[in-house]
Amino acid sequence: MRFDSARAAGLNEERVERIADGYEQALEPAQVAALKLTDAIIGVPAPPGDDIQQTLKANYSEAEIAELAMGVGLFLGMSKVLINLGLEPEDMPVTVVPTPG
Repeated sequence: MRFDSARAAGLNEERVERIADGYEQALEPAQVAALKLTDAIIGVPAPPGDDIQQTLKANYSEAEIAELAMGVGLFLGMSKVLINLGLEPEDMPVTVVPTPG
């Protein structure tokens, strides 16, 4: 899923493809911090290291950090529900949706 505001801010499929192992060299520090927060939430739940927390705080407000964490948590939870209901799609086409609010 892609929000239209992300597309307007420059997210395209080429940039999405760079979000893989080694993304630290391909993306801006704020983007790397957001992805490392995502990795911490999706992986073994533990607070991100001090370096990641410092980069998050340098690039995002506390409200933005909370919004990032909640967004990841909601998508993670929904994916688990869909898998348990047997509704995980075999193919995931890109869907662009209006940004809420």
